Amino acid sequence: MFNESFVVTIEVVPPDGSDPVKVLSALESLTALPFFGFSVATNPVAKPRMSAMALCAMIQQRTKKPAILHLTTRDHNRLSLQGELWGAKALGIDTVLVATGDFVAFKDRGNTTDVRDTDVYGLVRLAREAGLHTGVVFDTHPENNGLARAVDHLQRKVDAGAQFAVTQPVYDEPGADEIAGATRKIGIPVIMGILPLRTPRHAEFLHTKVAGITVPDGLRQRMHRAADPVAEGAANAREMVDTARTRFAGACIMPPFDHYEIMGDIL
Repeated sequence: MFNESFVVTIEVVPPDGSDPVKVLSALESLTALPFFGFSVATNPVAKPRMSAMALCAMIQQRTKKPAILHLTTRDHNRLSLQGELWGAKALGIDTVLVATGDFVAFKDRGNTTDVRDTDVYGLVRLAREAGLHTGVVFDTHPENNGLARAVDHLQRKVDAGAQFAVTQPVYDEPGADEIAGATRKIGIPVIMGILPLRTPRHAEFLHTKVAGITVPDGLRQRMHRAADPVAEGAANAREMVDTARTRFAGACIMPPFDHYEIMGDIL
């Protein structure tokens, strides 16, 4: 994966049903752009989606580009996690991004439960033992000034065998500099997350309601003033790709709400 000097991946949210046609067509239309491959989320925000592993296999077959499988301790016990990892390897999926997973919303806990009979460190070890290139998430919890704790958490993941990390979305150079400086001694490649903004409301929601994401005041004001907020969000994403090129090993771009058509403007 890191044979390239700068790795760009595109995050994919699987459909909320059994029909992959629309998402596969959208992803196939991107293949001429300069990026490494796709990074496929698994049940984001703890809502049911098509199997990420099934979609990874279909993406690789359809686009001829690699797909990274996200796998969480939330959805599987150790038996199932082991089976998923072996299954991924058998399907030609070489890389996994492992995480704890978003917590189930309180209103959904009557009919949905977490599993978590292993932690993320145990899942890292299982993935490495299965022969998979293994990444982890780096979340600084800026709402709680959690950078120091996040670095310690990342070091423990590296000690367990993690080989790369992907950050939460970053929106300005100072934020990128802070993360790059804090992770420099960790010794693994770090990929910077980039989540393009769509509207002023989207920017405000991410800033105030989504843990782990801070949208700087200046950028939120840019979005409010913009005649074309979508273009303004794409412009910021382009700026952040350029920022990542001088500080990180790559960028993971997360098109919001399945708007993969913006990738041409960004890349």
